[in-house]
Amino acid sequence: TGEVVNPKAYPLADSQLSITILDLIQQAANYNSFLLLLSATKTLNRGISEFVNVPYVFVPSKQALGRACGVTRSVVACSVTSNEGSQLKSQIQQLKDAIEKLLI
Repeated sequence: TGEVVNPKAYPLADSQLSITILDLIQQAANYNSFLLLLSATKTLNRGISEFVNVPYVFVPSKQALGRACGVTRSVVACSVTSNEGSQLKSQIQQLKDAIEKLLI
């Protein structure tokens, strides 16, 4: 992507996991089931965040993350949320499991 990844970015998703993450975020954007950085803390505090910080993962490109979120600017963080009836629930759970395995 041309971006330099901070060496402190751990855990860092590999290219395949990054694609999966960005794809899920793009789908979540279509369902309005994601929030950008300013709201990410709120979702954590409310206990509705599916992934950001716990578990969390870095992706190599802020520009790609922004595109996945449906915005033209770079995005440094976003949170994916869901409710019980969400069509993305199983995909979110699989992704959470993959992210947690990076920490082992």
